Amino acid sequence: MQTRTLLLGLLLLVPPVHAEEVVFYRCTDGAGALTLQNMPCPKGDTQQKKVMQAVTTVPMGVASTPAHAPTAAQSPTAPSPATSPTPAPLPALTAAPQAAAAANAKTTDDKRLPPPVLFQCTTHDKDSYITESAEPQSRCVALRTVGLDGNPQTGAGEACEVIRDTCARVPDGALCDAWKKRLGETEVSWRFSRAENTAKNQAEFDRVQRIVNESDCSVPAQS
Repeated sequence: MQTRTLLLGLLLLVPPVHAEEVVFYRCTDGAGALTLQNMPCPKGDTQQKKVMQAVTTVPMGVASTPAHAPTAAQSPTAPSPATSPTPAPLPALTAAPQAAAAANAKTTDDKRLPPPVLFQCTTHDKDSYITESAEPQSRCVALRTVGLDGNPQTGAGEACEVIRDTCARVPDGALCDAWKKRLGETEVSWRFSRAENTAKNQAEFDRVQRIVNESDCSVPAQS
């Protein structure tokens, strides 16, 4: 009977169970790197606050204990009634795969070179075109023939004058626009060509497209 009364007294003296809250922060910087930490994110990062319940603890009672029960001083593992367990700092976790992918993409973009040079040419009739050749094209412009009496109606034969187009190198700052314009022209030539020219025109379109894709023209401009 005395043992039952002692156990009942111990149960009444035990304080209620409580749980500590653990707060951690999910931080994402401008490059997309993710970090988990138990303190607010640095300024400029996108922050998400998470609250979790820690492991519940039961503080030791202050009532007298039986002679055979170990006391708080005798038990090296018993928690102190005056202090509650402090959650250990969470290790910083970095989204390594995303950071590595971003670094690889930047390295690839850094290795891209400007596209080859182009030339803007103008014909005798004031038409313009873009070419990869520095050698201007020549064309024969028809001349008017007249008869011996100077009458153009009685002129016989044909004559022409060889005239070369005038060409100038496209400035470096306009090369990407010029290559994209040339890409559009080759695509039109391919899609609307005659059947016998389709394969040749498609091959030219594929070549120009590969030049644009492998140059720094395909890299978005940095703001």
